Amino acid sequence: MKIVGMIPARYGSTRLEGKALAEIAGKPMIQHVYERAVATEALDEVLIATDDERIARATEAFGGRYAMTATTHQSGTDRLAEVARGTDCDVIVNIQGDEPMIKPEAIDAAVAPFLADSGERFATLATPIHDIARHLDPNTVKVVVDQSGYALYFSRAPIPYFRLDADEAWPADRPRQHPETGVWPLHHIGLYVYTRETLLWYSELQSTPLEQTEKLEQLRALENGCPIRVVQVDYAPVGVDTPADLEMVRQLMTGE
Repeated sequence: MKIVGMIPARYGSTRLEGKALAEIAGKPMIQHVYERAVATEALDEVLIATDDERIARATEAFGGRYAMTATTHQSGTDRLAEVARGTDCDVIVNIQGDEPMIKPEAIDAAVAPFLADSGERFATLATPIHDIARHLDPNTVKVVVDQSGYALYFSRAPIPYFRLDADEAWPADRPRQHPETGVWPLHHIGLYVYTRETLLWYSELQSTPLEQTEKLEQLRALENGCPIRVVQVDYAPVGVDTPADLEMVRQLMTGE
């Protein structure tokens, strides 16, 4: 089984233009992501999928591999599907280009179900939410899973809702683990693993009603009957979407 890590990267960003090349601890952000992906045990190959010559030149400068794509793609998934059509591989890992602190072990964990079961089609990551603010934050995507570890639903809403009885709401000062069931709410981490065939199938699907409602692309797979395995990891993602995020990550990575 050949497993390829792909990092979609574009220069344009509504909230932080050129963030892929933003300097962090002496390197462009995309280099940090690439080097952490290369440090995994599961990936046979890693490449950056981009439509921008500046990102391509920066990748060449640090010795990375890249593939040029069309400029018309609406999502990273579509960008990777273009590359996948010309790539000889079995499994593709979609690694976000704006998470320079991604742990190689988290990537390996996401791939592990495919190594253990040839029937897996789609997988992603999640981590327990330990504070109320994050559970309530619509920018923190939540996922609930069945007893076999497959996604039942993804939402920006605080799911599951912790109801104690008919009259009592969940107290604001309680820990976020349910005292009776032991359930933790789960923060979905936007790293995806698919078979090549599933990625190509998925990228050709029309946008679905729940996907459009929540603005969550992964719901398209669930709405079309594709199971998504959710692997729980001890890793809290730190994405870079704004200048404030960038400064925070610079401080964190300078101290590593």
